[in-house]
Amino acid sequence: MLVTGGLGFVGSHVCVALAEAGYDIVALDNLANARLSVLARLREIAGRRISFVRADVRDGRALAQVFRRRPVAAVLHFAGLKAVHESVAQPLEYYDTNVGGTLTLLRAMRQHDVRRLVFSSSCTVYGAPESLPLTETHPLRPANPYGRTKMIAEGLIADCAAAWPELKYALLRYFNPVGAHPSGRIGEDPLGVPNNLFPYIAQVAVGRRAKLNVWGGDYDTQDGTGVRDYIHVMDLAAGHVAALARLESQPESFTVNLGTGRGYSVLEVVKTFERVCGRPIPYEIRERRAGDLAQSWADATLAERLLGWRARYGLEDMCRDAWRWQSLNPDGYPERPVSAAETRRRRSRRRS
Repeated sequence: MLVTGGLGFVGSHVCVALAEAGYDIVALDNLANARLSVLARLREIAGRRISFVRADVRDGRALAQVFRRRPVAAVLHFAGLKAVHESVAQPLEYYDTNVGGTLTLLRAMRQHDVRRLVFSSSCTVYGAPESLPLTETHPLRPANPYGRTKMIAEGLIADCAAAWPELKYALLRYFNPVGAHPSGRIGEDPLGVPNNLFPYIAQVAVGRRAKLNVWGGDYDTQDGTGVRDYIHVMDLAAGHVAALARLESQPESFTVNLGTGRGYSVLEVVKTFERVCGRPIPYEIRERRAGDLAQSWADATLAERLLGWRARYGLEDMCRDAWRWQSLNPDGYPERPVSAAETRRRRSRRRS
């Protein structure tokens, strides 16, 4: 299996789940927002070799080399940029990476006759909910460039499959991945100021940040703060293994939500995290951020019907595992990621 973005937060946890299921893995990552030290930890947890290729998913020649040198039965595609508010400020980078990378990958898969694809999509393709919970038939009206890149990539994959019927795909629309591997050896370690709630809370709890900013306290929700469907990353990883197994046993394409089916408010998360870590989490209510939704959660019944999958972990499990990761690794992984500019310079030198 080729796992693009295999050293990132979700990709690394899926690599562990795939290895435990008996798959041989090649992880591909450009290290723009990942750490090379993740690789040794993956091998440690999995108890087996996980191959690694340092390359950008937009590099067609690098992908061709992987497909020529190794038998690849399927691709799990995680490589991409994922911060909603950053996408508003940097739309060209998001389209280049998320859409351009998917295009390059599909072209390489077609050229080398690799016929199975599991794609990391997002609930942001839905936009503002017309009703809750969100089902897979909800209209797609993404409200930001990140969501639009995911929607376009989904359409690109479907169009390729229509022209190349041998290609079968699974589009997995994540809700909000959180938590960490129960060993505490791998977890979420964002570059710079976290864009997501859980790593920010964890960094406040461990003393790296003074307080949490809660964006909006006047939503029409139970306590005025935003409500989201948080899903443990290990549940999410299990969903990918189940999706791959279905593509292998019943080669038909499908799209499913991966979520728990219920939402938690920001303050519910804060209170649960405080209970788990035994420390107060200082926070300040700030003005709403443009584009944020009041609430969103999944209808995950289709995933259960098609894949036999459902989320097993609750909010306390998510907080406990996130805290174990952060408390054992207060500064994150040992080395910092390579910047995108440095990655481009190195790629340019290799081509010259």
